[in-house]
Amino acid sequence: MAEVQTQESVQVVVFNIDNEEYGANILKVTTIERALTVARVPRTPQFVKGVINLRGEIIPVLSLRQRLGFPEIDETEDTRIIIIKTGEIVAGFYVDAVTEVLQIESANIERNNNISSEYISGLGKVGSRIVTLLNLEKLTTI
Repeated sequence: MAEVQTQESVQVVVFNIDNEEYGANILKVTTIERALTVARVPRTPQFVKGVINLRGEIIPVLSLRQRLGFPEIDETEDTRIIIIKTGEIVAGFYVDAVTEVLQIESANIERNNNISSEYISGLGKVGSRIVTLLNLEKLTTI
């Protein structure tokens, strides 16, 4: 039986960018795809890779590496596009690799106002690991 997300815990899809672990609320992740052919869109910010046609739906794709200030790298066999839906917005995020789905207890999530990035919603502690939880709504705002 699948675990149900409760107020006491949050399930997150964990992925890597530049050897750091990040997480996205699984309730906002619709699918995870291998890297697809992206059609470039002129006059968009550098972090906007373009659009993809996913089962008949045109979806904008952003580079999370560039959006978070990391240098761009070549795609690898592990590169994935995480398709998310937040409100009415559907978008894809290029990530270095998707690693797992984790259940993080709410008591182990620090929502620290001292965190300087508007793109971070909190820090999840899992054993000795720290997973940076991302604010998907802010990341999709262009």
